Amino acid sequence: MADSRDKATDQMKLWKESRSSQKRDVLTTGGGHPVGDKLNSQTVGPRGPLLVQDVVFTDEMAHFDRERIPERVVHAKGAGAFGYFEVTHDIRCYSKAKVFESMGKMTPIAIRFSTVAGESGSADTVRDPRGFAVKFYTEEGNWDLTGNNTPIFFIRDALLFPSFIHSQKRNPQTHMKDPDMVWDFWSLRPECLHQVSFLFSDRGLPDGHRHMNGYGSHTFKLVNAQDEAVYCKFHYKTDQGIKNLTVQEADRLSAADPDYGIKDLFNSIANGNFPSWTFYIQVMTFEQAESFPFNPFDLTKVWSHKDYPLIPVGRLVLNRNPANYFAEVEQLAFDPSNMPPGIEPSPDKMLQGRLFSYPDTHRHRLGANYLQIPVNCPYKTRVSNYQRDGPMCMYDNQGGAPNYFPNSFSAPETQPRFLESKFKVSPDVARYNSESEDNVTQVREFYTQVLNEEERQRLCENMAGALKGAQVFIQKRWVGQLMAVHQDYGNRVQNLLTKHNADAQKCAPVHVYSRASAIAAASKM
Repeated sequence: MADSRDKATDQMKLWKESRSSQKRDVLTTGGGHPVGDKLNSQTVGPRGPLLVQDVVFTDEMAHFDRERIPERVVHAKGAGAFGYFEVTHDIRCYSKAKVFESMGKMTPIAIRFSTVAGESGSADTVRDPRGFAVKFYTEEGNWDLTGNNTPIFFIRDALLFPSFIHSQKRNPQTHMKDPDMVWDFWSLRPECLHQVSFLFSDRGLPDGHRHMNGYGSHTFKLVNAQDEAVYCKFHYKTDQGIKNLTVQEADRLSAADPDYGIKDLFNSIANGNFPSWTFYIQVMTFEQAESFPFNPFDLTKVWSHKDYPLIPVGRLVLNRNPANYFAEVEQLAFDPSNMPPGIEPSPDKMLQGRLFSYPDTHRHRLGANYLQIPVNCPYKTRVSNYQRDGPMCMYDNQGGAPNYFPNSFSAPETQPRFLESKFKVSPDVARYNSESEDNVTQVREFYTQVLNEEERQRLCENMAGALKGAQVFIQKRWVGQLMAVHQDYGNRVQNLLTKHNADAQKCAPVHVYSRASAIAAASKM
């Protein structure tokens, strides 16, 4: 039995074997001082109290008290790995970014896959979108392409993001997941229809991390060497093929193997079966964006592949597991504002909000110098700026170089060739309500054209099975949203809900009168 264990399960044994020819290290404190006894505290006699002078104890305990950093607010449960991005097609006509500068060029990457709403100890196989974040270590700084396994999202305005996440988390009083919160928010925001339909389809339960696509999701801007700009979307299609779990398989794994996704990825790489994704872009000119039938920066919608075909760029390959999970995955921090020259943000409201939110979160979670942590450090370039000090400064703090700008003492200078592309802005500044934009057309196409009959039925069953936990008035409001998409969609879910509600009524407990319960109830009046 032990000989047939997989490499993730056998990690400790394999570590020991890799060190078999080496002399064992001397145990030390964090300060490097050799330790003579790590099993017994210094005490006054065998039964006496501990001594403050026991620095071996205080070194151990003080670090233990601080060894957990705050958990990510979202995407807390995740797996990470490392590899490379290889350019296979020339897109220099669209972007001057060095990552695309030549055929065959390879750039080191890190990828983190994750669930969204669950805590760090939650199961990998729950119905939830999956985070799919890629860090490219380029010569002009890191490029963080933070996306999901879906090309769309629940909302289109970043101001709603905290409320959306709160609705998916735990009830503030009961500390339990609350279907009223989930479905109340979704049913009040019809722009959620597209993503919720995707979520409750078969693709809401991907089979691990290797068998799902990734998307930058947002609209971005590419700028070439002639300062010509286009809008674009990024896609990475799995070379392993799309593979999803059934509801029954996902439920079984949640109980029997909650780290299924992490283990599958680790073992695949450890066994030399390196997962890969083909990288594509979609491109839209500014003129096309002006005449587009809907807002091209709306994160709840996709661009037609027929009108804006996928253009191949390269491939992503993962060929190394983390040497240490905490150092290389838990501290791995992605920031969509990390964009090297040639890649810029679009007016996408959700992207604009994330440009602030992500680095602000990292400074809280990891500290002001989180970019000096090795896994986040832009090590392919030299960082030269006027930022100094702060907790956990890990390097020389840029020595004696001036820490103010401008200055006369040979410190870093700006380079006009790296200026962002210019664009015109003319509309009035206001808080524009986007709720009434078309929220149903693409959902209708997804339901009637993308899904087959069996997939439609599973979507409705999955949705009704989750929606049945919400109050009836919330159920009715959500079904009304589905009716606006397609009558068949709404009717199917409603019929399933009617059956669920009838069954629940049959199973409701019968309250039998007792004198004791009557007296107890009266005493509370």
